[in-house]
Amino acid sequence: MGTRFTLLGPVQVTADGGAVQGIAPRHRAVLAYLLLNAGRVISMEKLIDAVWGYDQPDTARSQIHAAITALRRALRGVGADHILQTRPGGYVALPEPGQLDVQDFADLVAEGRFRDALELWNGDALADVQAGYAQGSRALLDDRRLTAVERLMEAELEAGRHARVLDELAGHVAANPLRERLVGQLVLALHRSGRQADALAAARSYRTALAEEQGLDPGHAFAELERAVLADAPALQVKPETEAETEVREKARSNFLPYDIPDFAGRTTELDRLVAEHMSTIVTIDGMAGIGKTTLAVRAAHRLAGRFPDGQLFIDMRAHTAGQDPLPASAALEALLRQLGLTDVPTAEAERSALWRAELAQRRVVVVLDNVADDEHVRPLLPGVSDSLLLITSRRRLIGLDGAHALSVEVLPSEDAVALFGSIVGERAAGEPEAVRQVLELCGYLPLAIRISAARLQHRPRWTVSYLAGRLHDERRRLAELATSERSVAAAFTVSYEQLSTAEQRMFRLLGLAPGQDIEPHAAAALADVSVFEAEDLLENLLDAHMLLQREPGRYTLHDLLREHARSLAEDDPALMRLLLHYLHRSRSAVKQLFPHSVPDRPNMPPQITPVEPVGGAAEAIGWLDAERSNIIATVVHGPNVCISHLAVALSPYLDRQAHHDDALTLHSIALQRSRALGERAMPPGRALADLSWTHWRRGDYERSEDLAHQALEACDDAYERSLALNALGNVAWRRRESARAEQYLKQALDLTRIAGDWSREGFVLADLGMILVQTGRHEEARRHLDLALALHRKEGNTLGEARVLNHIGVALRHQGRAEEAMARHREAGRLYRAMGNGSDEAAAFNGLGEAVLSLGDPARAVDEHTAALALAGTARNRPEQARAHDGLARAHLSLAHDDRAREHGRAALRLYEELGVPETDEVRALLEST
Repeated sequence: MGTRFTLLGPVQVTADGGAVQGIAPRHRAVLAYLLLNAGRVISMEKLIDAVWGYDQPDTARSQIHAAITALRRALRGVGADHILQTRPGGYVALPEPGQLDVQDFADLVAEGRFRDALELWNGDALADVQAGYAQGSRALLDDRRLTAVERLMEAELEAGRHARVLDELAGHVAANPLRERLVGQLVLALHRSGRQADALAAARSYRTALAEEQGLDPGHAFAELERAVLADAPALQVKPETEAETEVREKARSNFLPYDIPDFAGRTTELDRLVAEHMSTIVTIDGMAGIGKTTLAVRAAHRLAGRFPDGQLFIDMRAHTAGQDPLPASAALEALLRQLGLTDVPTAEAERSALWRAELAQRRVVVVLDNVADDEHVRPLLPGVSDSLLLITSRRRLIGLDGAHALSVEVLPSEDAVALFGSIVGERAAGEPEAVRQVLELCGYLPLAIRISAARLQHRPRWTVSYLAGRLHDERRRLAELATSERSVAAAFTVSYEQLSTAEQRMFRLLGLAPGQDIEPHAAAALADVSVFEAEDLLENLLDAHMLLQREPGRYTLHDLLREHARSLAEDDPALMRLLLHYLHRSRSAVKQLFPHSVPDRPNMPPQITPVEPVGGAAEAIGWLDAERSNIIATVVHGPNVCISHLAVALSPYLDRQAHHDDALTLHSIALQRSRALGERAMPPGRALADLSWTHWRRGDYERSEDLAHQALEACDDAYERSLALNALGNVAWRRRESARAEQYLKQALDLTRIAGDWSREGFVLADLGMILVQTGRHEEARRHLDLALALHRKEGNTLGEARVLNHIGVALRHQGRAEEAMARHREAGRLYRAMGNGSDEAAAFNGLGEAVLSLGDPARAVDEHTAALALAGTARNRPEQARAHDGLARAHLSLAHDDRAREHGRAALRLYEELGVPETDEVRALLEST
């Protein structure tokens, strides 16, 4: 296969299918820049400027020299050092044809092979490069990718395959909403699929977004397309799809499989059976720990991907992950449904399971359910009648799954084990065949033990295979009291561990303590109390030694057995305290980027122990929070009783506004438990109770919210916490239309915010009080409260508060019969929410728009607005706004004489309103009885 360089994703160098070792992340940044400029001589000064920009260190020149030296050494090891050459003016990369994916992409596009070109992409270009040039180069490459996508879509539309690419186009437009050519293609595909209203809605959404975000109007070609769709011009139509084309209407492909390891060896019989037959809808793969179940399942899923065009899904059920609880079936169902692209996911496990079966009945996907505990753990995830395939791995034989085909995996046959060892070690293995046999026997023919032992030789050029066999024999004799398989794995682990440096050994031990699923260099630096650069080097070295896995760029994880081994070696260490404090201060920094007025300075804040790198803007903040959320929650659940209250307060705005309500309940519940265990003086419970009350309110559990708010009032004297609890009580009463009680609670909350001098909190309470006054028909008084709230938020620069008040003003104006003005306020609120990435509250803005346009007699447009609200509310699991959207859609469709659709949405609204226990239930029931 030769040497290959990939930049369209993580920067990688492979040789004969295996990753080239010895290339650190900072070296990859230098290599990537030279490859982007392949054939051109790049001076030292230009390289330094590209990597560091204005912020170049004094050692920049020596660092570049070191990087070039390390790159040449690594390339020399695979016979490819001629690719990187020194010239009088600097350095030049000279890859050969077929070696560089960027060049292959350009060649395939030039030949019109757009799909083949796009398949070269493996995520964002230069995904793991942090150098100064990366952002601009990434943007340029992404623009070329999108241009190829547009040309591909144009060819598909010209061929009449609009139905086949419709979902694919929708996904591209969702990711690039201001890409005019893509939006136009989506409009055309929708129109040709008989969805004229949806086509016009997509065009209108683009026109609005372009005006609001850039102050521009669409181009002439787009405007002409809009007019043609409106007129249903015959020129827009093409010949219908053939029956065969219609039969395979591709849904957007989703591939969530981990990397397929390049040095896979053996398992030919098992793999052939899986790939050639995929014997039933469900295949269980069982075997002992370290036997290679996951590797086999992932390899088979990758090989089968072409037969399952609607997606390749993966989830770790965590049955045997040290330091973590197994993943509940309900949580797994939610994750899998979202991998399929669904946004409206029910809350109950039974409903999620039913939706999962319904989706698999109409799709062809391959799903890997990894690390399952037993039959009951996986039963809710089983499909009904389906053409999909589930590959389930477990240490136990799953005999209670009806219709499942069982595949038990044994240790590797001798020939396969030799092939695996040789693929890693190389020529030395061929020179000592008898010693290889000894090593394999000492490893018990277990793939995990073989990989780790072979990695020792790969990085120890002076070791012979015989020497490795002797080391393993001595270690196995020491572990004689263990079972055979345990001795094999433990011996391999121990020999590999002993060959690590002292710093690498310590990092390995500490990683075993970290409860999260994976870790990135900044968190690892805090865990080990070292610099980020040192942490990254240690992690990369452990990865090279096969002591770590990397399922996505920049994030590292331990195999379950290695995690157990690391934990068995770990000693008492304040590492978890350092990690939690890192998460605390990094979370506060990130949330302040998103919600600067919602992260108060609190007394007794524990200081930083290790340096915390500041978060560079809102995009980085949301990316970091999304990536680390589950790790933070796991560390809180299994970590020490430090800073939990502060961490819960810091994360509360993010968890609330991004609708991570399950995690919010977990975090605030633990904060409450710890406060009660430690005593109220050490950690007062009032804030945890108030936050729990607010979270239950957001989920629509008003009874529980009310109970917790009352408990918070009894538990705390702090004015802020009492106002938060009273605000929750007021909002519960508002939802129930108990206006007098709501007004009483909110006025008490308002007094407390004014006593505390908290303008931001005062603005929120004033806005909610304004909505109560609208509910009672006191419009002028309501408007005074809302105007004052808006002024306070704008004075504070509180965008979140401003958006909330604008949305409330829109509702107030509609109730006064001023629908046109209401629409302007809702649009402005929606724009602000969208800029913050707050889809949960943006749904309320779209619902407000839908109600306003319906009151103006435009039901078709109301359908568009409520449909957008429903999608956002479903993604955010905002049940009140989902119910409101279904209600609005029922009324709009009824106005359009679409009785069937009106009843469908009416029934959905009724179900949700009944769950919420609110007065709208009777109103929707009456609507349904009248249709």
